[in-house]
Amino acid sequence: MDTLSARWARLEPFAQVFGPDDDRPRPAVLLFHGCGGLRDHLPLYAQAAVAAGWRAVIVDSYAPRGWSRMFALGAVCSGIALRGWERAGDVLATIEGVSRRADVDASRLAVAGWSHGGWSIMEAMSADPAPRGAMGVLDAERCDLSGIKAAYLCYPYVGIAAPNRMRPWRHCPRILAVTARRDHLTTVSNAERVNAMLRSCGAEVESWIAEGTHSFDEPMNAPPMRHDPELTRQALDRFRRLLEDTAPALTA
Repeated sequence: MDTLSARWARLEPFAQVFGPDDDRPRPAVLLFHGCGGLRDHLPLYAQAAVAAGWRAVIVDSYAPRGWSRMFALGAVCSGIALRGWERAGDVLATIEGVSRRADVDASRLAVAGWSHGGWSIMEAMSADPAPRGAMGVLDAERCDLSGIKAAYLCYPYVGIAAPNRMRPWRHCPRILAVTARRDHLTTVSNAERVNAMLRSCGAEVESWIAEGTHSFDEPMNAPPMRHDPELTRQALDRFRRLLEDTAPALTA
């Protein structure tokens, strides 16, 4: 089992870093893919972050484990391997690792997750870090969450396999929660119950119900999921505005 530092040492070589071509300490957003792995829409969000004056780090949870997309579709998307509370260790390790970068302002961070990535963020924010081995790492309690100022949860998995979805977060940043109206993995009412719980624990939660399917922003069609370019544009705009409102762009 990894320490946070060891986990980040495994993840970092496969992480993609986007940002202005300078060494100024800037706010950074950490992006966590869905169960299908890295897809073409995540760089669009990273570019939106850069346009807002932020750095962006896309984290690949599969390549460091030697997993292919086909394996992930069969094992992770089915819930056999790497459930959200296990992948939460990747989230904590990335927060810890990126916070140490000289070109990142560790006091102004955001996390963003799509489907399984959103589930993993929710687990990282809510689970008790004290037990040895919590969230799949030996020293989860070492991760300081205070720098997380915003969370973007895009159609996060909040179904029956996520039994902790109603557990209050121990750190409650500003949240933009995106629910797909025709999501085959959750109902709107279930997602809104989770959002209400987050509000009750002190988080400022903006809820956007997008009139599309799960993965509406991913450029592919795999029924019942269908790509919607206009909803994608709106999602990117809302994501950018969340970052701009959280930490205004730095000027040269």
